[in-house]
Amino acid sequence: MSVAKVIEITASSPKSMEDAVQTGIRKTSETVKGIKGVWVNEIKAIVGDDGAISEWRVNLRITFVVS
Repeated sequence: MSVAKVIEITASSPKSMEDAVQTGIRKTSETVKGIKGVWVNEIKAIVGDDGAISEWRVNLRITFVVS
């Protein structure tokens, strides 16, 4: 029997939604081991003065096994 924990983080990227997710997972994995899954809970785009998207933000729920 295993036990899992879920944490919620926010990550961002000027490139894309996928890059924001990857950035969040990569940074979290520096201190959290045993990551098994991620839910993209919310997506937000920041629009600059020129009307173009300048940043993507994602709220992630990351699941990892507690040892």
